[in-house]
Amino acid sequence: MFRVLIAEDDPDIQELLQAYLAEEGYDTVPAMDGEQALERFHEGRIDLVLLDVMMPRLDGYGVCRAIRAESDVPIIMLTALDGEAHQLKGFDLRIDDYVTKPFSMPVLLRKVEAVLRRTTGQGGSRQIVYRELLLDLDGYAAYVGGAKAELTRREFELLKALLQNQGRVLSRQALLNRVWGYDFYGDERIVDTHVKNLRKKLGGDYIETIRGVGYRVDREHQA
Repeated sequence: MFRVLIAEDDPDIQELLQAYLAEEGYDTVPAMDGEQALERFHEGRIDLVLLDVMMPRLDGYGVCRAIRAESDVPIIMLTALDGEAHQLKGFDLRIDDYVTKPFSMPVLLRKVEAVLRRTTGQGGSRQIVYRELLLDLDGYAAYVGGAKAELTRREFELLKALLQNQGRVLSRQALLNRVWGYDFYGDERIVDTHVKNLRKKLGGDYIETIRGVGYRVDREHQA
């Protein structure tokens, strides 16, 4: 299991990152400021660092310099500073990627996977199999009875969220947060539209509607 140090002083973003990464099978180590981030880094093995720039006590650039003085662990910077000069400063410090806020959680997770594959040589094919469905997480493809289903990115992420939480009812708001991101402020009925499209493309009765609550994939039907 990969261990990810999350250096982020915003408690809401910190909590969100921990939840998403834990669902994907990562072990997370939180830090709420720069000095604590270095303390956590030295307490045990860290495979990747998600590093906010604007942190108290020691900013992300300072943390990066200290880590790079002793380690080549992959670092992804998370920041609201989107100017070219800020990005170049990060890359000059040998970071592996630079993600600006607000960011899409599914896209960030893909970047984490890509950086870990590139730097560790690990991360073989990951799949979810459910009845006639096969979800290839690395290939970003879905198959029904062996035939490829042409899903949009949102449909793929929606299906993945439901399959990873078999037996649990996910509300529309929960699905919005997971698939569209914490900064989405549109109509939650967009989830209904995407579920309707998914059902058409997948066929069968894979996704159950829990009236007044949300949607579920029933664990009892798992192959």
